[in-house]
Amino acid sequence: MVSASFTLGGELPVRRLGYGTAQLTGPGYWGPRGDPRDAVAVLRRAVERGVALVDTADNYGPAIAEELVAEALHPYAEGLLIATKGGVVRTGDSSWHIAGRPEELRAMCEASLRRLRLDTIDLYQLHRLDPAVPMAEQLGALDELRAKGKIRHVGLDTVTVEQLEAALELTDIASVQNRYNLLDRASEPLLQLCEARGIAFLPWFPLGNGSLTVDPVCAKTAAAHGATPGQIALAWLLHRSPVLCPTPGTGSLVHLEENLDAGAVRLTDEDLRALG
Repeated sequence: MVSASFTLGGELPVRRLGYGTAQLTGPGYWGPRGDPRDAVAVLRRAVERGVALVDTADNYGPAIAEELVAEALHPYAEGLLIATKGGVVRTGDSSWHIAGRPEELRAMCEASLRRLRLDTIDLYQLHRLDPAVPMAEQLGALDELRAKGKIRHVGLDTVTVEQLEAALELTDIASVQNRYNLLDRASEPLLQLCEARGIAFLPWFPLGNGSLTVDPVCAKTAAAHGATPGQIALAWLLHRSPVLCPTPGTGSLVHLEENLDAGAVRLTDEDLRALG
């Protein structure tokens, strides 16, 4: 039986199928996207449908996605986990700069707290490890923020198995967020390590960035279930591992409903064999 929930960090239960906010911003996650009232409506509907994990980042916009989350959902419902990310600075729609010095991470976390209207961020993920700063210094800064009650759990985004193992020698890691989906399983060894250590794996691009719509096996399975290829892709993630917590993003209410309905799709053993 596929579990619908996961206990993050050993203490925070969430429904595994969450919602990501990147698509609430403009192309390249830069600037606004359309009428902000539409974004507010999508966020509120996601929570109405039972979403308990909202994944955002300070550089989506930048700042815009976090501000929309607060506008739509504050005061936050009991049991709603807000995850955000820091460690990357945006200066343009195609300009991403890793910023992992302790003073930068502290400032970014404080800014996220203000925008999200939170005293404590449940899950604060380091968006990228800074190769110019020792890992111990970056994680040490997050540990200091945790000790002060600013964050509750630490996560990592886009890491290797070796980096995660090294990080676990320094501190507790509650989540990782790497690219992983039905057609891109390069992070399989990392997923296995997360399973062994009880670490949540939040796959980005869980819908394959559109590539799943042309996959014949996915399309055939979808037809057999009266579903869409995207729903099959999300259902496959939920079946694949109990630590996988996909947070597909969309700015459309129709697409949101489609994504969340994927939680009701039950794949058979034959389906899973066909999907690989």
